[in-house]
Amino acid sequence: MPIVDSAIYRKGVRETHHVSLEDTFEDLHEHGGFAWIGLYRPTGEELRAVAEEFELHHLAIQDATAGHQRPKLERYGDTLFVVLRAARYLDGPEEVEFGEVHLFIGPNFAITIRHAESPDLSRVRGRLEAHPELCAFGPQAVLYLVMDEVVRGYRPVMAGMENDIDEIEEAMFSGDAAVTRRIYELFREAMAFQRATHPLVTVLKSLEAGYDKYGVDLELRRDMRDVLDNVYKTVERADTFRALLQNALTVHSTLVTQAQNEEMRELAAQTHEQGDQVKKISSWAAILFTPGLVAGVYGMNFTHMPELSWTLGYPMALGLMVVSAAVLWVVFKRATWL
Repeated sequence: MPIVDSAIYRKGVRETHHVSLEDTFEDLHEHGGFAWIGLYRPTGEELRAVAEEFELHHLAIQDATAGHQRPKLERYGDTLFVVLRAARYLDGPEEVEFGEVHLFIGPNFAITIRHAESPDLSRVRGRLEAHPELCAFGPQAVLYLVMDEVVRGYRPVMAGMENDIDEIEEAMFSGDAAVTRRIYELFREAMAFQRATHPLVTVLKSLEAGYDKYGVDLELRRDMRDVLDNVYKTVERADTFRALLQNALTVHSTLVTQAQNEEMRELAAQTHEQGDQVKKISSWAAILFTPGLVAGVYGMNFTHMPELSWTLGYPMALGLMVVSAAVLWVVFKRATWL
């Protein structure tokens, strides 16, 4: 059994620690108090053993076994089933890692099931045992402390994401080719962060609705209200991150489009300039071709060519060359080819 910790608490104090669940069950039935059993990635059979002892609903056990649940709260009789999505920011790869914790909260037991490294429930257990007055509230105190730990864990995540967004805003105007991929990665993280935080408002509101019915202590209600206030702030920041990244995507798309348009304009200018050069070359080629044609005709030296024996034949040929070249020059000049 992947038991992280299994202990019995009585009158706000941790009294016994058991290695096996059987000893925990027996001690709880014989001496009372409440048990907090912490499990890490248990198998289906291991969860069913706990479910049989505490009469946990089979649908909740299915969800806890499968994992990958969205934050939610479900009530099965006197037992609460709560799913929370923890998060932590990894400085090395500059990305957010999401975890998952399931809680079964009953009249005399609290069962926590983790499917990832976060949240660190050892800190939660330490806070519970360091405050007997809080521990005296029983399993409800465990629920409060775990939720508080998860919400507190969002703070460094928000700080890391905010820093990443600032870097993105600087990189957008630097021409970095990798900025597009980074924006999409951050946008995906922002959406996942929203999915982890938004449902917590509904979860805490549902808990508030049952305070009177299940006799939750006034002081504990105030503590839970503080958690709800922090959740509201977190949700607002998460929405802001998504809006900023959406704007970043829009601005980046605009910048890319402008860069492409500028390249197209430069290409069009180069093409136009090349066309002008081709026109000039073609014009001069035509102008030079005409005198060459006249010279080629009279250079054939046939016997019967009247102009060869004519006194003005040579001046006429030269004049024809000059006139034809001049006419072509005037034509091309008017056509703005020259």
